[in-house]
Amino acid sequence: RVRIVIGSAYGATSPVNTESETLYIEANLEAGATLDLPVVEELGVYVVNGSMDIDGETVAEGVLAILSSNTSATISSPSGARVMLFGGAALEGERILWWNFVSSSRERMEQAKKDWRERRFAEVPGESDFIPLPTN
Repeated sequence: RVRIVIGSAYGATSPVNTESETLYIEANLEAGATLDLPVVEELGVYVVNGSMDIDGETVAEGVLAILSSNTSATISSPSGARVMLFGGAALEGERILWWNFVSSSRERMEQAKKDWRERRFAEVPGESDFIPLPTN
């Protein structure tokens, strides 16, 4: 059973609109099931529970497998698994990751750090504890 959360695959399209080619799929594999993966520029497969094989290589629960760009592959699960597929078109330019922030601009990253320290981000509903910015 496959659910297309975002994007298009297997002849179905999600009603969710995106600004770029994005793919997010939930797949529940029964014992012995196989699934041909969609071919996209970037694709990751995360095993939520159970285990699976990608073209014969075992991937355990809690592990994220990253496929090479535009690669065709088949997943299977001898005992059943729930997996999430996600990816799409590669984004242009560099991505900077630091703590909970992602940016394509170092200047914007520094501004986000400053904004966090100065508590300019909206509070998370239901949360009252402030988590300070890491020091490194």
